[in-house]
Amino acid sequence: MREINASIPVDKRLWRQDLAGSRAHARMLADCGIISAPDAEAILSGLDQIEAEYEAGGVPEHIELEDIHMQVETRLKELIGEPAGRLHTARSRNDQVATDFRLWVRDACTAADTALKGLQAALVARAEEHADSVMPGFTHLQVAQPVTLGHHLLAYYEMAKRDRSRFADCARRLNQSPLGSAALAGTSFPIDRAATAKALGFDAPTANSMDGVSDRDFAVEFLGCVAQAAIHLSRLAEEMILWSSQPFGFVKLPDAWSTGSSIMPQKRNPDAAELVRGHTGRIIGAFTGLMITMKGLPLTYSKDMQDDKAPLFEAWDLLDLSLAAMTGMVSTVTFLPQRMRAVAGTGFSTATDLADWLVRDHGLPFREAHHITGAVVKLCEERGIALEALTPEDLASIDSRLKDCTLPDLSVDGSVNSRTSAGGTAPLRVGEAVALAKQELST
Repeated sequence: MREINASIPVDKRLWRQDLAGSRAHARMLADCGIISAPDAEAILSGLDQIEAEYEAGGVPEHIELEDIHMQVETRLKELIGEPAGRLHTARSRNDQVATDFRLWVRDACTAADTALKGLQAALVARAEEHADSVMPGFTHLQVAQPVTLGHHLLAYYEMAKRDRSRFADCARRLNQSPLGSAALAGTSFPIDRAATAKALGFDAPTANSMDGVSDRDFAVEFLGCVAQAAIHLSRLAEEMILWSSQPFGFVKLPDAWSTGSSIMPQKRNPDAAELVRGHTGRIIGAFTGLMITMKGLPLTYSKDMQDDKAPLFEAWDLLDLSLAAMTGMVSTVTFLPQRMRAVAGTGFSTATDLADWLVRDHGLPFREAHHITGAVVKLCEERGIALEALTPEDLASIDSRLKDCTLPDLSVDGSVNSRTSAGGTAPLRVGEAVALAKQELST
C-alpha cells in the first residue's frame, strides 16, 4: 500500500509551487486572524529554510510521507515545531495539489511560449536568407509547383504562432485559484480566497469548491497544446529526414545534429530529427491517457487523479527537448539551393502556369485550359523534354492560341515570381512576410 499510494517521486517537481501556495495561505490566515502573527512568521521562516534546502540538495523522497505536501509539512514541523501544524488550517491536500498543479502548468505555458518563439526566430532568419531560393513544392509527396524555401519555412512559423496562441489560451483559462476549496465543500473559517488568488497571480478564485478540487481540464488542455505543437515539430523533423537523404539531397545536417553508424563510416544519420518524430507518439499517448483517466470519475477527488502529473511532466519534458533540438537544427542546417532548384523544374511543375496563361490571356474556362495543358504535358513526355524546351510550333500544333505563349513564363523563376497573391510564394511576398514576422516577434 505504501508503494502504490506514494506520489513523491513524481510530484516532488511541484515543490516550488507548493511552497508558494503555503506562503500565500499562511499570510492570509494571519491577516484574517485565524492564526497568530508569530505563528505565521515562524511558518514563513521555516518555508524559506526548506526552499534553501531543496535548492541546494533536491527534494528527499520519503515514501512513507506519500507526497510533496506531507514532505514539506513534516520538514516544517522538524524545523519550527508546533506552529507548523497550523498551516493546514482551512485547506486540504485536495485544493493544495490542484493549486500547485495549476501554478506549474501556468509556468510551463510561459516556458513553451519562450521556446516556440525561439523556433520562430530561427525560422524567420533562415526564411529571410532564402526568400528567393527556389525549391519544389509537393502534394502527395509528388513535385507539384515551384515555391521558395523562405515561403516553405514560414509555413512552420505560422504553425508555431498558432501553438503559442493555444498555450496562451490555456494559461488564461486555468488562471483561477482552487485554494480555499478545502476537501470539496469549502471551509467554515473566515478565509479570504481573493487574497490568496491575488498573491499567487491568479485572476480570481474558482467559483465552485467541488469543481475547484476535481477539475483537471487545464491539464488535459495543456497536453492537447503540447501534442499539437509536437505534431508540428514532427512534420518539420520528417522533412529534415527526407531532405537529408541522398535521393532528395536538399540539406546537409551538421555533425552536431546527426550521428554516425557503428559499422558504416560514411553515414550521417538524422537521429535528432527521428527522435523528435518518435517523441510525438509518446506525447500523444500521454494526452490520450489522461483523458481516459478522467473520463469516468464522479465528483469530486478520486485517487486516480494522482496519475495526472506523470504523463504531463513526461510530455512537457519531451516537447521542451524537441523544441530545443529543432531550433538548433533549423539554425545550423546547410540548405542546398542548387539541388532544390534542379528538382523544382521536374515533373512539369509549371504546367499550371500554362493553364493560367490560357485563362488570363485568352479567356478560356479553366477546365478547357487544363485539358489543353494536359495535351502539352503528354507531348513533352513522349519526347522526353521539359515544358520550356517546346518550340512555338510545337505548342501551336496542339492549340493555335499557344503560339503566343512566352516560354520564360514556364520557368521555375517565372512561376514563383508570378505568385504574388496574399500569402503567396513570390519572393516579394516572402520579404513582406519576414518583415511582419520580425515585427510580431519584437512585440
